Amino acid sequence: MGSVGETHIMSKKSDTAPLSFVEKVGYGLGDMASNFYMGFFGIFLLYYYTDVWGIHPGHAAFMFLITKIIDAISDPAMGLISDRTNTRWGKYRPYLIWAAIPYALLGYLLFLGPDLSEQGKIVYAYVTYSLVMLAYTAINVPYSALLAVIHPLTEERTKATQYRFVFASLGSLVVGATTKPLVEWLGQGNEVTGFRLTIILFAILSVLLFAITFATTKERIKPPKHDSSIRDDFGVLLKNVSWIVLAITGILIVVGLVGRIASTAFYTKYYMVSGDEKSLWWMDRTSLIITCGFVGQMFGALLTPTFLKFVDKHKLMILMALLHAVLLAAGYFLSPDQYILTLLLYSAGISTFGVMITLLFAMYTDCAQYGEWMSGKNSAGLTISASMFSLKTGSAIGSAIPAAILATFGFVANEVQTDASIQGIRLMFHVVPAVFYLLAGLLMLAYQIDRETLKRIESDLRERRANLKRRDNRVSGKPLATP
Repeated sequence: MGSVGETHIMSKKSDTAPLSFVEKVGYGLGDMASNFYMGFFGIFLLYYYTDVWGIHPGHAAFMFLITKIIDAISDPAMGLISDRTNTRWGKYRPYLIWAAIPYALLGYLLFLGPDLSEQGKIVYAYVTYSLVMLAYTAINVPYSALLAVIHPLTEERTKATQYRFVFASLGSLVVGATTKPLVEWLGQGNEVTGFRLTIILFAILSVLLFAITFATTKERIKPPKHDSSIRDDFGVLLKNVSWIVLAITGILIVVGLVGRIASTAFYTKYYMVSGDEKSLWWMDRTSLIITCGFVGQMFGALLTPTFLKFVDKHKLMILMALLHAVLLAAGYFLSPDQYILTLLLYSAGISTFGVMITLLFAMYTDCAQYGEWMSGKNSAGLTISASMFSLKTGSAIGSAIPAAILATFGFVANEVQTDASIQGIRLMFHVVPAVFYLLAGLLMLAYQIDRETLKRIESDLRERRANLKRRDNRVSGKPLATP
């Protein structure tokens, strides 16, 4: 058993009761709010920079890489700050209110589209994208760390994670299905204006949803004042082998996902040679394939608890990663006219990601508990934020790779592409992400926290809390509580 040290205390016995439907929905709406922005950026920002605002893809690639690495570095800092925050609303929930307005305003500035020289556009993109990602860190790291203190049992945290990614998928689905029609309608032929007005709608919705998350959630696990040093906190984290494995796995699967999503508009426009014609209702081929993908992601998140009845989390992660790699590789052999089959394979692949991302965040909190079990110190904010660092590193690489491939293979925006540039687009849509998912599946073989280990950790931590409470009652002269 890990060393006995100062640890957290649950405020009430009722805090061990299952999470209510309202609280699970409320928690999930927070990631819907995030995905109204991050889904928007992931799907359309590269397209906006290259085809709408006129930035060279090579400049965009380098900008994505640099700004997202800077943003990723800020995650552990935000985790350390939130771990040391103490308010009557908790450690993590207040940031859902404090950071929401700056987050919304900076997102608007990102798509303001001022008429600048090419150099001016690059500088503006660097500044605004860096600032909006820092605002995202300030709100999303505490939101993610909230999961670690929302309930002491891994089963309930997994359920909350399921709701999180169902609503995250819904948010991305809404973005994928409505953005291009909204841009056309609001812009009236001017895409810069269309994107600017569309992001205003999503900004307002994001603020409202973060407020709902704040109002409906509760921090049940209440750590005492954080008195360990930053060096000690990092030392505990870096001794957690399973967390290191999980963090690198997160990088790999996010590289694969972000790279593919950012490639979608180019794949349909230039390989499938699809224009703005509607495929279903108001959606063109790009919108439809992205929408179906996020339906698949939501489906995967919903099925995750059922899968976990039969297999451990890390084994399920391995299975889903390898299956996704196979589906991606199969898609490479499809011809441009096989749109329906492309749609089906894309949706099936993203459904496996829905399982993986649900598992990933549930396992992050398992790693946080494991770290507390070993050290006696609760550093959920740092554990989750360092995990977010890995995901944002993956996002940085995943955003940069498509732009770099476009530049390498001679892509020219809004022109008929050469055979080489078409090949580059096919590689970045299918083959490159398949390699990353294959590596992720193989790496998870080294993960060490299985179901039996988790049961032991939860039992030991419950015993510690009971012993600590009895000790405190003895010191205060109160009657000893019955364990």
